[in-house]
Amino acid sequence: MTTQPLRTELSGTQTASAVTGLPFKPQLVKAVFRDVTSLHVSRPAAWAAASVTRTVLTEIIDGARSAAAEEARKRLIPKDLISAIDRNVEVEVGSAWYLHSPTFHGLLGELRDADGALVSLRERRGVRTPSGVAGAHRFEAGVRRLLGSRGVRAVPAMVRDLDGIASVFLTALARDAAKVVREGGAKRFGRVGLVVPGEPAPAPLLKDPLVTLSTRRVDGRTVGGDDVLTAVTMQLFGELRQRAITEAAEMTRNTSAN
Repeated sequence: MTTQPLRTELSGTQTASAVTGLPFKPQLVKAVFRDVTSLHVSRPAAWAAASVTRTVLTEIIDGARSAAAEEARKRLIPKDLISAIDRNVEVEVGSAWYLHSPTFHGLLGELRDADGALVSLRERRGVRTPSGVAGAHRFEAGVRRLLGSRGVRAVPAMVRDLDGIASVFLTALARDAAKVVREGGAKRFGRVGLVVPGEPAPAPLLKDPLVTLSTRRVDGRTVGGDDVLTAVTMQLFGELRQRAITEAAEMTRNTSAN
């Protein structure tokens, strides 16, 4: 899979329209952050999180679209989602959603407790529904806009799954961004290098404009754009991570400059 160019060019008067055109609105992103942290969320942080979520969902939808095209369909169904994840491990995100979706039942394998007894699906879900699952319905409009922008439609069950994955992913991203703020920024967490045995080590992933991740530029009570980008390194990997960070960094840099 090759790295794709930025899908959105942001400059001058295009900045406001680009932010407005995000399928997942910054106001929704801030609402998700409020579910998991009392920290203030800056506008660049909201834009970055919305951009990253768009990048992840776009990759999933494109993978599902390719699977559907093999059967000459333009309407996506849940099995296309399974195919997209099977073919690209980088998009296996929002895993907490899988326990709540019929699409993934039977694919998770058995789980047994210390005594060897089978753990039921209800027990695996836990007593409380994670906030990302409970709030998944908020993402339907954005998911439908994103599907339309990729030239496809989806059956309601597929939309529900994309809602859930987006919500759970963004909730986890918000938690990690808040953790970055509380625990000292990127220096506290370091950087992740993925090395394949027998192959030379890849070039460092985080280059300009991502070098700014090493130093926090906002106060300890505010989640900034750089904190979100650092959280992305904790949630994603591979080329998807690189593209998500690059697109989000480009958006926040241009919106901040205008």
